[in-house]
Formats: sequence, C-alpha cells, structure tokens
Amino acid sequence: MIIGLVSLPPATPAAQATDDALIAKARAIHERVITLDTHNDIEPAYFTATCNYTERLTTQVNLPKMQEGGLDVSFMIVFVGQGPLNPAGYASAYRQALAKFDAVHRLTEEIAPQQIGLALTPADVIRIAHSGRKVAVIGIENAYAMATDLSRVAEFYDRGGRYMSLTHNGHNQLADSNTGEATHDAPHNGISPLGRSVIAEMNRLGMMVDLSHASKASMMQATALSKAPIIASHSAVRALADHSRNLDDEQLLALQRNGGVAQIVAYAGYLAAGSHSGREPLRNTTGRGASVGCPRESPARRPLSVPGRPGVKELINHVDHAVKLIGIDYVGLSSDFDGGGGIEGWDSAADTFNVTLELVRRGYSEQDIAKLWGGNLLRVWREAENVARRLHAEPR
Repeated sequence: MIIGLVSLPPATPAAQATDDALIAKARAIHERVITLDTHNDIEPAYFTATCNYTERLTTQVNLPKMQEGGLDVSFMIVFVGQGPLNPAGYASAYRQALAKFDAVHRLTEEIAPQQIGLALTPADVIRIAHSGRKVAVIGIENAYAMATDLSRVAEFYDRGGRYMSLTHNGHNQLADSNTGEATHDAPHNGISPLGRSVIAEMNRLGMMVDLSHASKASMMQATALSKAPIIASHSAVRALADHSRNLDDEQLLALQRNGGVAQIVAYAGYLAAGSHSGREPLRNTTGRGASVGCPRESPARRPLSVPGRPGVKELINHVDHAVKLIGIDYVGLSSDFDGGGGIEGWDSAADTFNVTLELVRRGYSEQDIAKLWGGNLLRVWREAENVARRLHAEPR
C-alpha cells in the first residue's frame, strides 16, 4: 500500500494512467537499487530466542517490515546516552554498548542467519544483499562508551562497529555536543585532545567518523582533522528547519570539500522545527531486559498518523536543498527509526518504497536514487578503508 496516496482527490483517467506508470517505474527502480538506512536504534530485549526481529514487532524496523518495504540494509545502532564523565558512568556506558553489540551478532549469527547477515565491509553489503538476505551493519552512537581508553576504538571496530559518532546530547570527553548551543557552553571549543586521537585511530582502522549530534565547531574541526571523508549519519538541513541538530550551508559545503555524505533524516522535528513524530525512542520505553515483554504487532494495526507531522515531501525538500548546494554525490537518506524518527509516509521500514516514489516524482534518475539510497555512503566507507590501508603502508 502506498501510504499517503489515499487522501488525494480523484484523478482523471489520463492522470491516473500517468500516476500508475510512475508508480510502476518507481517500483522497478526500488527493486533494483540497494536501499540503505544509516540509523536504526535497537533494544537488546528484542534480540532473544523468544522475541526477535524475525517477528512483526511494534518496532519500526524488523525483518517482516524490511521485507514489506524493500529496505535492504539497516545500520543497527549501539547507542548509549550521555552520563557523568567518571569511572561509574563510563563503566555503565560500556556495559550498555556491549549488550547492543552482542544483540546484533546474536540476530545475524544465531537467530536468523538465513535471513540477515552482518556486513563488515562495503563488499559484504553488496554480497549479502545480492544473496537475497537483509543486511545489518553496526553503527555506534556516542563514543562516550570508550571512556578514555583509546584501545576501545579498535575493540569496537573488532566487534563490528563501522561508524562512530563522537557525541550525543551533552558534551563528553571527546567533543562538544550540539546541545551547547542552548546551554551556551563549549568546554573543548570543539574537539578535545583525546577526541583528536580518536579521529586518527578511526582513520587508521577504517571506521567512519560520524558528526551528527556534534557542535558546529566540532564538526568543522573534524572535517579538517580526518584523513578520510566523514558522515553525518542522521541530520537534516538547517536552512529549512532551524535546529542545532541540523547542518547549515557552511557545514554542508565543508562536508562536500571533505568528500563526505550528509544522510538526511526522517525525524519530524528536524524537518519542521517544533513538530513531533508521535514516536518515543525504544530506550525511553524499554531497557530492563526480558521483563519488558515482546511487543508483537496486531495484523489489524493501522499505520500511525500524527496531525501536523511532516512527511516524505518535506524529507525530499531537505534532500533537494542539499543536492542543489553540494551535489548528488554527497547526500543520502536515514530514518532514525526506533530512536524517535518517523514521518507521514515513512513511519516504519514497511513504508520505505514511498521515499523512492517521491524521488521519482521529483525527477531523480535511477543513478541518482541509487546514490542517495546508499551508493554515496558505500563510497565514503570504501574511502575510509582505502585511507586505513594507506596509513598502514606508511613508514612508522
């Protein structure tokens, strides 16, 4: 079902025929390209033998919904919220992070290896997708969990992490957060000395540097420090929605010069300031292990609709702005599903086709759509790997 089309006024026969042809064209493109979403939060309680993503849960992402919507690749996120910068805070964050790493490995290695595989390289993404399985990749949101131990960057990489954001909501030991714009503080004036070492270590390993949630100063400094292109895994355009989590035109141009990619996110409040998705992050509603129960979705459940919530058109307005400013090669797509994301027409992985349909309506070519849906992100990932190889080859 094409969410959002049912409310349109009746079309003339000629207009209906044109629309049917456009939908058919979009479906063919959607089936051919690899669709990759760079930010989906997870809850370990839903990665167990008795409750997991092989079922149609109320989570916005799971295997049935990925299959229904034609979403091929999900970056499953090892997220920890910002806490105190002390040994107890670091220890708690580390435990939370390990539980989420383990959850993704459990899904891909024990629960459903015939349905979804874990990708550790861009080549893995393509191989697994072409095998007919869905693809999981691990992203890390908030490097707080590495504490002050630089060796944990390699540990997290060995556990499968392929991008890591320096910050989340609140400053940490590595960098200043975008939240400093409201609190009027910036303890590091961007990136701390440890943060600079972490970026160098990520470059050495081939782990992508993510600057979503970072302050503008942190982001601009990172584009100069990183030897590899950076990403903003889930941000939108500040020129269209004035929110500190979004990228202004100066930041977008810096990202372009760096060779990176801005993954435009389907998060209501970032597409239209002050709007809400009607969704709460999994981490705010669960997080107490198996006692949370298993939220299986009723077959009769209707898609969530929230009055005033922006939709797919607004998402692609942000894509259009970024593409016009920095070019098609530096823009991608993300949802922040199960982390508060969700818009009209793309409220879960089951609705993913609607994004491709709107891109076709706007006149994007299949080559453009393939780049937006993951080609650009895979390019950045390959370049991060190439930089790591060059650094390893340099004399010490």
